[in-house]
Amino acid sequence: MTETEERPQGEMTLIEHLEELRTRILRAAMAITVGAIVCFIFRGQIIDAIIEPYCQSLPERDNDGFVSQENCRLFQTEPLEEFSLVFTIAAYGGFILAIPVVLWQVWKFVVPGLYPHERRWAIPFVFSGASLFLFGSALAYWSIPRALDFLLNFGGDRIDSLLTPGPYIAFVVKMLVAFGLGFQFPLVLIFLQLVGVVSTQALKSGRRYAIVGIVVLVAILTPSGDPITLMVLSVPMYIFYEAAVLFGIIRARKQRKKAATAA
Repeated sequence: MTETEERPQGEMTLIEHLEELRTRILRAAMAITVGAIVCFIFRGQIIDAIIEPYCQSLPERDNDGFVSQENCRLFQTEPLEEFSLVFTIAAYGGFILAIPVVLWQVWKFVVPGLYPHERRWAIPFVFSGASLFLFGSALAYWSIPRALDFLLNFGGDRIDSLLTPGPYIAFVVKMLVAFGLGFQFPLVLIFLQLVGVVSTQALKSGRRYAIVGIVVLVAILTPSGDPITLMVLSVPMYIFYEAAVLFGIIRARKQRKKAATAA
């Protein structure tokens, strides 16, 4: 990146920035709305998939006739609970389905501030972001039965749990979104390096602080905060941190070779 390289679109005024932000938010909201409608239509299948991790955390059989894998169910305690949870599923599910569009709108908003050679990262950014989000959500889905097994048995055998649909489904969808957002971590670090906000050297020297920061961030993002969830999400995020450092090192080498060739 050279200081003399111009940004063809020029600098935008504050009003233009606000208008552009409004446009991007509206388009992202439309995509989320379409995704929410799709999730509302298939709400039955989605609810079955969400309840499955809870069923996996239960014993195979229970001689007392209590909940088990053979007799897995949630217990509604309020007449409007099922009605409200459908809209919760639609809202979060719509966001998950619309994540490629949301990322594309984010990219289009920051494009005017980028140099021409930086704009070629648009498709890799959107594709990587969507793939990482889905992979993070899949990892959350895999970890939920293990987290539930720890949480529901932490009090011992004399305490039985009867889960209600509202809190349980809110817990699951928040876990899916939290892991998906957490897996955007490497893209944020790479983007900050591309625009010159953070240097690779700063990331290399901040490893010790990064470990603590990642654990704190995971504890804030995830609704449970149990040690299993902390470990499952913190380890990949630190690996992503090192991957972002490696990206910066490789990028710096290529820039040095390019400068040497030009000289």
